[in-house]
Amino acid sequence: AVTGVSGGGKSTFLIETLFKAASRRIMGSREHPADHDRIEGLEFLDKVIDIDQSPIGRTPRSNPATYTGAFTPIRDWFAGLPESKARGYQPGRFSFNVKGGRCEACQGDGVIKIEMHFLPDVYVTCDVCHGKRYNRETLDVLFKGKSIADVLDMTVEEGVDFFAAVPGVRDKLETLKQVGLGYIHVGQQATTLSGGEAQRIKLAKELSRKATGKTLYILDEPTTGLHFHDVAKLLEVLHELVDQGNTVVVIEHNLEVIKTADWVL
Repeated sequence: AVTGVSGGGKSTFLIETLFKAASRRIMGSREHPADHDRIEGLEFLDKVIDIDQSPIGRTPRSNPATYTGAFTPIRDWFAGLPESKARGYQPGRFSFNVKGGRCEACQGDGVIKIEMHFLPDVYVTCDVCHGKRYNRETLDVLFKGKSIADVLDMTVEEGVDFFAAVPGVRDKLETLKQVGLGYIHVGQQATTLSGGEAQRIKLAKELSRKATGKTLYILDEPTTGLHFHDVAKLLEVLHELVDQGNTVVVIEHNLEVIKTADWVL
């Protein structure tokens, strides 16, 4: 954990120096790091990731399911149902990025964007699909009485139970629940997620990947705005990454995080 007063150089040290230098050496990045003498131990790493609080997407089509990769097995599952096979539906039918199954009035967004020119754009619910993103024929395909739009409207916690017998979906959603995001909706628009939620979705994606045990994770104040219960869940995830052999470096002021760190700078 790296801690200290505001303006003390924590972000410059971690992001501008360590992250950029490691990215340049390990991943061939063209970014130039800040001036430094030397960094030792980079030969023990094969990847460096800055998990920041930037949005996971800037359009209503981006959501936790698409970002973590859970949406692909969900579409595959619906395409494999008897009703889909009888109609000749492929997984693409359940995508809102291509024509066929999506609502064409909103092009699968579920909302219509109204440009306000000098003010931020306003989004209103599509009056054709009523926010469901799909056309009527696609919504006719049901699994356990639920359409794909109903699934996207479930909370992550509900989704884990609903897909209990479908490991490909359940495991991806389980990682979101693990980082304390059981309350968000599976298909919640990225534009409605807070910075802290976006950061934890990125963490969940990393958790679901096959671990090499040689990754350096850098997080800038990940506990900002979190309740102490959520902080405890986040710490469990960070410790799990460390137990897999990875290195986690955080800029943090929260004493709960600082006291569990192996090293404090």
